Amino acid sequence: MKKIYIIGLGPGNINSLTIGAIEKMKDGTKNYLRTKEHPTVDYLDRNDVTYESFDDIYCQSEKFEEVYETIVEKLVEHVNTYGEINYIVPGNPMVAEKTVKILLNREFLDIEMEIISGISFIEPMLELVKADPIDGLQILDGIGLEMEHLNINADTIITQVYSKYILSEVKLRLSEIYGDEYMVYFIKNAGMKDESKDLVPIFELDRNLEPDLLTSLYIPKMGKISEKEKFSFQDILEIMSVLRSENGCNWDKEQTHESMRGAMIEEAYEVADAIDNNDVDNLVEELGDVLLQVVFHSQIAKEAGDFNIYEVISSLGEKLIYRHPHVFSNKKLEKDTDMVYNWDVLKYEKRDLKTHSSILKDIKGLPSLLTSYKIQREAAKVGFDWETLEGPLDKISEELLEVKQAISEEENIEGEIGDLLFSVVNLSRLLKIDPEVALNKTINKFITRFDYMEKEASKMEKDLKELSLSQLDSLWDLAKKSE
Repeated sequence: MKKIYIIGLGPGNINSLTIGAIEKMKDGTKNYLRTKEHPTVDYLDRNDVTYESFDDIYCQSEKFEEVYETIVEKLVEHVNTYGEINYIVPGNPMVAEKTVKILLNREFLDIEMEIISGISFIEPMLELVKADPIDGLQILDGIGLEMEHLNINADTIITQVYSKYILSEVKLRLSEIYGDEYMVYFIKNAGMKDESKDLVPIFELDRNLEPDLLTSLYIPKMGKISEKEKFSFQDILEIMSVLRSENGCNWDKEQTHESMRGAMIEEAYEVADAIDNNDVDNLVEELGDVLLQVVFHSQIAKEAGDFNIYEVISSLGEKLIYRHPHVFSNKKLEKDTDMVYNWDVLKYEKRDLKTHSSILKDIKGLPSLLTSYKIQREAAKVGFDWETLEGPLDKISEELLEVKQAISEEENIEGEIGDLLFSVVNLSRLLKIDPEVALNKTINKFITRFDYMEKEASKMEKDLKELSLSQLDSLWDLAKKSE
């Protein structure tokens, strides 16, 4: 069987080379280096270890993914020619070495792989900053780093920060999570005689520091919760657990799903209000309050043995993937309207809703205006709808007359008012206006005008209660004109 020996060169100091690696590179097997840009290669040159490198491939492609794939293809060609080859990489073959990952993930029926290990750059970095990985350590690639990859509750090593451009991009991602002033280590040549570390604030990373191929960053995890300025989702779970614990807050410990029900509704409306007012700062706070409700209810359920936050998150993840087959299963959709239809069909299948009436009955727990809107929209899908705007407009007039008649006869007033409101919602739906949003905007408009009236009355040294209806009407007209 053909065989590729994958050999680690260590972090750069020849003292970190293993005896096994040295002997294998000297046994006459063809040696192939991913790159000559590594300090230990000088040892190979001085000891007459012959090799070929793949450095020329890096100049032939703009994307690293293509480079790695090409290297793997070349290795397969060479092992097919010679039967057995050595593939030599920096550090430890199993740490941050993408070509090795590609090789091991491929199914080569006639090619065997054997790892001859080497010390990675991780050990000397940990020694340099005097850190123990048992407290939590993550290793990330600086190329393509995203905010979601970072965990502030674990020490983090970021590799592949060999250029100013990459370092600048990494700085931006770190700033989004840790803030500009957070102190991190800029480390060069870890494990070598000339190794160095600089403790710098994040905002200085791409200023006066010069990165190279042996540069990495070390970001210490954030301290205790009580000392933090930034928090992770895990921190919020821990805080809620403490608040509900024996030594926590009496009020928090007393809460139940039922007692928190109203708060969930209230917080959702406050989010909507922040959106309506285009108040971004307030939106941040209100979304946090909604998240608190999710965490709070999940903690209550966890204590009761009903479910936990990970079941909530898993349920959401499963739903998102299930309802987006055009994204996760490569199912093609012709247009955006197909996406909405597909979402509804999948939702109904999951809930076993087989009749139109069962779909209408499933619309519940929403404010009445929104429930009316959704029910009418579902009914319209089977063709039960007005063809023109004249229909709902005439219906509103009809329902208004019936309200007047009910008032004069003093019976069924509530029912006729409900019919009138339902007709108004129908008109708003056909006009593609969300009745809930429209009414909220009118409420805010009323409050603004009322505030204006009160301020004008105050200028006259009057309370609104002291003014006549005609005077109030005049102030109302002034308020409208001031807008």
